[in-house]
Amino acid sequence: MNENNTQRSHDLLPSWPRAPCQTLNFNYGMEDYDAEGNEEPKAPPGGSETMPYIDESPTMSPQLSARGQEGGNGGDGCESLSPTPADGLGTVVNAGKGVDMRRLVLKDFLASEEMYINQLEALLLPMKPLKATATTSQPVLTIQQIETIFYKIQDIYEIHKEFYDSLWPQVQNWDSSVVLGHLFQKLASQLGVYKAFVDNYKIALETAEKCSQSNNQFQKISEELKVKGPKDSKESHTSVTMEALLYKPINRVTRSTLVLHDLLKHTPSDHPDYPLLQDALRISQNFLSSINEDIDPRRTAVTTPKGETRQLVKDGFLVELAEGSRKLRHVFLFTDVLLCAKLKKTGVGKHQQYDCKWYMPLAELVFPSLEESDSCPHVHAMPDHDLEDMKIKISSMKSEVQKEKANKGQSRAMERLKKKMFDNEFWLLLNSPSIPFRIHNRNGKSYLFLLSSDYERAEWREAIQKLQKKDLQTFVLSSVELQVLTGSCFKLRTVHNIPVTSNKDDDESPGMYGFLHVIVHSATGFKQSANLYCTLEVDSFGYFVSKAKTRVFRDTTEPQWNEEFEIELEGSQSLRILCYEKCYDKSKMNKDNNEIVDKIMGKGQVQLDPQTVQTKNWHMDVIEMNGIKVEFSMKFTSRDLSLKRTPSKKQTGVFGVKISVVTKRERSKVPYIVRQCVEEVEKRGIDEVGIYRISGVATDIQALKAAFDANSKDILMMLSDMDINAIAGTLKLYFRELPEPLLTDRLYPAFMEGIALSDPTAKENCMMHLLRSLPDPNLITFLFLLEHLKRVAEKEPINKMSLHNLATVFGPTLLRPSEVESKGQHLTLASDIWSHDVMAQVQVLLYYLQHTPISFAELKRNALYFSTDV
Repeated sequence: MNENNTQRSHDLLPSWPRAPCQTLNFNYGMEDYDAEGNEEPKAPPGGSETMPYIDESPTMSPQLSARGQEGGNGGDGCESLSPTPADGLGTVVNAGKGVDMRRLVLKDFLASEEMYINQLEALLLPMKPLKATATTSQPVLTIQQIETIFYKIQDIYEIHKEFYDSLWPQVQNWDSSVVLGHLFQKLASQLGVYKAFVDNYKIALETAEKCSQSNNQFQKISEELKVKGPKDSKESHTSVTMEALLYKPINRVTRSTLVLHDLLKHTPSDHPDYPLLQDALRISQNFLSSINEDIDPRRTAVTTPKGETRQLVKDGFLVELAEGSRKLRHVFLFTDVLLCAKLKKTGVGKHQQYDCKWYMPLAELVFPSLEESDSCPHVHAMPDHDLEDMKIKISSMKSEVQKEKANKGQSRAMERLKKKMFDNEFWLLLNSPSIPFRIHNRNGKSYLFLLSSDYERAEWREAIQKLQKKDLQTFVLSSVELQVLTGSCFKLRTVHNIPVTSNKDDDESPGMYGFLHVIVHSATGFKQSANLYCTLEVDSFGYFVSKAKTRVFRDTTEPQWNEEFEIELEGSQSLRILCYEKCYDKSKMNKDNNEIVDKIMGKGQVQLDPQTVQTKNWHMDVIEMNGIKVEFSMKFTSRDLSLKRTPSKKQTGVFGVKISVVTKRERSKVPYIVRQCVEEVEKRGIDEVGIYRISGVATDIQALKAAFDANSKDILMMLSDMDINAIAGTLKLYFRELPEPLLTDRLYPAFMEGIALSDPTAKENCMMHLLRSLPDPNLITFLFLLEHLKRVAEKEPINKMSLHNLATVFGPTLLRPSEVESKGQHLTLASDIWSHDVMAQVQVLLYYLQHTPISFAELKRNALYFSTDV
């Protein structure tokens, strides 16, 4: 590429609005790390020398209103933004003025849309003649080269032409009742085409450059493409390079997102367009955040003392296992080097800096093979019950902080609480990750990071491997070079705060609490048949956890899962979907956990927007990942609604029917459904990782529910064929849908008081007396379930389900009062799901699980000594 072209394309890069840095109101030192964020980096005068990430809230940037008249090659001068104040989405004060402003924004946007369509037309113009010559004896380019360079341009052109043709008459015949949000919604729903374009963008540029160098004819074509001017412009055509035009689609999505922000500002919230525009904005923002790392890497660069350019590609907080202990590090991936740093402790008012712990040139970096992985130190995982206890503590503190805010606002007590909460969250962040991510140096030195999700590991690995495809040279940094590079980290970093709740601003979303229902429908775009499945991850307490897994669809290019899952959310803001190819080759065994390593085919993420998801209707969406499309639907249910106990109107079934009625009808001591599900789990599910924690497929659970309710003859056959997580889910659903909890509404207050007793003897007497006070069918069923859960926990080394895990899953299900009982104790905060009540419910079940075996006959014999009622 010649120097002029490089400069020209650099001029065309949009100055992405910079996200305002999140700052902490307080800064707590730790033994090995400082919480960061005291100081906001100052933007250099005269524009940024770096290329920051695309901000998800573009209208927050004061740069916007001045940006439109820059011009540049390609005639973008018409892309001016409406002169609106940069203060976020405010309410419209003057409805009449709002209507005028809406039209003004749309007129400006239509003009830029016309220009964009002209640019796409100019790009497509040489494609037909090039294709025509490709089949002759003297082709200018091959068909493959043409398809690579012009990939998805035709599709993008057709989408925008249709959008423009629909929008133009609406703006021409303007009045306040015009509804056009559906047009923006449709445009946003087709952004998958842009993802495919972005994925191919770099290859398209490289191919065009190579073809220009090897073919004079193509070079002439690509250097002077003619773009039509606007209808009322004096200039009929402008000459633009192909390279500049290929950049236009990347710029366009940001432009559309800015317009959506402006439109929403001037649209009353009761206007029919408002929810449609909000939905379009959500989709656009999700898309922008998903392609941030694919956008032109010139956004972040540092110059070495030798005058070379080194760009920052990715950074983030990772837990490193160093000298047997866990340390939180800030890891920076540059174009040729991986740098591991920690923030130095500095005095008040002093500029913060990073301290380099180690660096590794990418030319020397290798990922260990499976055979080598057993020579690395063993990862000591923190027991699940310790992590769960800490989550409960943090949630309890969150509630206290909220109460303090409601009562007094800022106070010393609240600062102390926040400090304690930060320490606890930091402990959780440090101790929860357990997935090993190993990095070797060719010279023998190796490093081990621990991550919380496979998604994160794949992201880092892919980013490194992508850079390693270039011709990289090894090097040694001098102390001055290392100092310059480490010094640049503070300015260039894109992740500013440790991901803990304490670092969030008060007005930030607290995340969602309750149950997310997700249907994974199907996937397309696989080049060859494979055994395919998907997993679902959601974030909770600052890190991601795998929550559900579809069945493996074997030997196909178009899997049709159509499986529904119910995922518990604890302050979650994102859903991730990973698509895997199942590996059945036992030689590919991971030495860390004896699991066969499956290959990630694609991965994607969507933001969980309460306004979109929190409806009674399913919301359908598509995630694009490496050319693969996964189609899914989701809806959200608050925790209160999902745990409603509503008695069944049909007393002939078993779900929603009193346990005494079912056992009497069946002439059994324990309901048939409980016995059969327990038997099947013990037969083939006791070694299943996450049994009772991993969601079963909702449609399978509903099929089993219907079969048990109808007393079907095929139940045993269905159970033997059904996925074991669905059977476990059916058992949980049975207890959840009882018209009153297994441990009864009447005794609930006494259970809460009993578990709070500090004297061990008094607690023992009270807890045993409460069991004796249960109706016989309830007691016998409870003791039967108790022994089963103990047998499951005996296999904890294999199934990873401790007594504490099982108590967390079953405690609220067996104890939570029915609607009538709990109306007086309605939880005011969503985050109170881990309130003292829920904590106590878990503790009650855990008490009985940890107790020596309890016999029904023994309890009843002892009843003679305790005749008082509870």
